[in-house]
Amino acid sequence: MEATAVNPSIVTASRTVQPYRRLSTLSLRFPTYRNKRVSPFTLTITRCSTTKSREAGQDSSISLKRGLVFDLGVSKDSWHSEEIGSPVVKRFLSDNEERWYMWYHGSSKQNPVSDSIGLAVSNNGIHWERGNGKVESSEDVGLVMSCGEDWWGFDTASVRPGEVVIMSSSKVRANSSVYWMYYTGYTKETVEFQSQDFTSVLGNPERFHLCDENAEKSRVYYRSLPGLAISQDGRHWARIEGEHHSGALFDVGSEKDWDFLYIASPHVVFHGDGDLRMYYHSFDEKTGEFCIGMARSRDGIKWLKLGKILGGRKSEKDGLGFFDELGGRYPCVTRNKRDESYVMAYEGVDRTGKTSIGFAVSKDGIKDWKRVQDEEAVIAVGEGGAWDNEGVGCPYLIEMDGDSDHQWRLYYRGVGNGGRTGIGLAVSQGNVITSFTKQTGIHL
Repeated sequence: MEATAVNPSIVTASRTVQPYRRLSTLSLRFPTYRNKRVSPFTLTITRCSTTKSREAGQDSSISLKRGLVFDLGVSKDSWHSEEIGSPVVKRFLSDNEERWYMWYHGSSKQNPVSDSIGLAVSNNGIHWERGNGKVESSEDVGLVMSCGEDWWGFDTASVRPGEVVIMSSSKVRANSSVYWMYYTGYTKETVEFQSQDFTSVLGNPERFHLCDENAEKSRVYYRSLPGLAISQDGRHWARIEGEHHSGALFDVGSEKDWDFLYIASPHVVFHGDGDLRMYYHSFDEKTGEFCIGMARSRDGIKWLKLGKILGGRKSEKDGLGFFDELGGRYPCVTRNKRDESYVMAYEGVDRTGKTSIGFAVSKDGIKDWKRVQDEEAVIAVGEGGAWDNEGVGCPYLIEMDGDSDHQWRLYYRGVGNGGRTGIGLAVSQGNVITSFTKQTGIHL
């Protein structure tokens, strides 16, 4: 599924977008929607300088972990050796092949509190090719986007991907598609809470690898805002300067608003001509819960906020309560091709701070979001000593268009003992979104 731009001026067959350049304007007429499979560019994996996640001497104890498809970088010098997460996955189908792309964030052991964005590729969505260093060509994989270098920018401390929307033109070749990445940018400015009684086990961004060694440092809330970058190959990115003075697309709300503290995890859905929807999360200090809100745009750059659409809920029963009692984060919204309704996968936070994954549905993608589960999550943490026994979240939902059983795939970030992170995969039972099974027998 793609969004199609009508004769966009930035799309040419020969132009190469330079990495990390910040652009102040973007000349692009708004796209129209087409339900069409595309193969946006040619990829020759044999030329890549990569490290396969299933090789390089990983310990045998993690080679058959249920659901795990993507582990930390093996080399201590790799850019993603300390922590990974925020999977954004795209599937491309052509007449004779199937290709998958995953953008994700990672941090290194040398700089564990600064995130960058990388790209991995696959031919089945299970076994992934990735690189330990920065990409060097349009066929390479590895680190593709680092923090901003402008001192006044909103993304000088960390960057994490939220969504990648594919824009292309029928007037140019398919390999000239343009990728729009909506991402979260973080600064070193901390958020001050008015309530002295507030405590949370989750920071912004969360740092799971610091939980055991420095609990206070892992719970720091930094200011974050949404940003946009574009690319012609998914590897070399140019930042688009938004209306905010920091280059972000828009600012946090006023002190009375629910999103006053920060804005994170922008996920953008193309609804129709002149109608893009962004779903994002923040923490509402007044209610003491994580909330999901949305904004709309005609061009993908200027946005109008619509307010909160999903928050926490209290259980009247005794026990542990709802899996999302403290609200929802990291929304991933997609349009169901069967009935045109909207499906949201999100990370729920319970009263102890543990995270799991739930779903909500809406007919129009704007109002009347209804959860599909009750107290328990659709995808819960692993049992015993599982690699994801401390938390699951950051979901990314893929509808397997063209498959006879119409399955859904859900990629997610898992957290295990010691704060070790990885990326997992669960598959639905047919087309039912209330029943997912973590994949077994995956050899990494």
